[in-house]
Amino acid sequence: MRGRSKGHQVTWRQALRKDWRLYTFLVLPVVFLIIFRYVPMLGNVIAFRRFRPGGSMFGDEWVGLYYVEMFINDPTFWRVFTNTLILGGLTLIIVFPLPVILALLLNELRSRKFKRFVQTVTYLPHFMSIVIVAGVVLQLTSLNGTINQILAGVGMDQISFMQDPSWFRPIYVSSEIWQTVGWGTILYLAALTTIDDQLYEAARIDGANRWSQTWHITLPGIRPTMVVLLILNIGQFMAVGFEKILLLYNPLIYSTADVISTYLYRVGIQSGSYSYSTAIGLFEALIGLTLVLSANAISRRVVGSSLW
Repeated sequence: MRGRSKGHQVTWRQALRKDWRLYTFLVLPVVFLIIFRYVPMLGNVIAFRRFRPGGSMFGDEWVGLYYVEMFINDPTFWRVFTNTLILGGLTLIIVFPLPVILALLLNELRSRKFKRFVQTVTYLPHFMSIVIVAGVVLQLTSLNGTINQILAGVGMDQISFMQDPSWFRPIYVSSEIWQTVGWGTILYLAALTTIDDQLYEAARIDGANRWSQTWHITLPGIRPTMVVLLILNIGQFMAVGFEKILLLYNPLIYSTADVISTYLYRVGIQSGSYSYSTAIGLFEALIGLTLVLSANAISRRVVGSSLW
């Protein structure tokens, strides 16, 4: 039997020779990853070397931790770092649970037409361009926008939303809710279909109400999906939506709207301080990697499921 089992084992060369047509579909994605994901990592060396435009792409001279010390002693960096933590934390705490709640509510609906209508309305913003989303937000919150027109119509004072730093965070989180909750709901609804209906029937026979069924059957059933999405969201914790913030913010609200990604854009692309911006970007990437590894290890130990 051992001899037969070893004889029937297929080596990777035999599998490649047999199904080479299928493996050719991997060529373009692998080439894309190598060119646009792994090769640019070599450029991180200029975080420790002085880069001058027109010189070597890997820098002209070794400066060690000069740029690291530079951003550590920069008060502007710590301001944008704090803004990144606050916006990332608000997005994770507020936005992440909402798709779970909406999926549970839709799962309880009996009318399929109304359920499909709600799903369509909620997930359509996910397919809209960031430019369109930012344009809608700016139109709603401008001085002559829809919200201020409503306030003026009921006799209230108009609010300068995009000139007041205290309003940016609620506006950003609200736009994230509008744009992302529907898509996340689809993922959880798909996970709900994998739960065995016999578990609910057994729970009803034992006298469990809807809340008990949700708590003891539904939530444990979608827990692996929740864990995977949570780890992915934690990995993007520091990479707060660059495009949306860049389109929404202005110098008047830098105190609350400026984050690491937009600061890197201004310092690196607009000012030409490539080595300094690379050092900050490398610091941000290390924090993101640490968060992902920590979240995955904690999830595997506490919950029993993880991304890898």
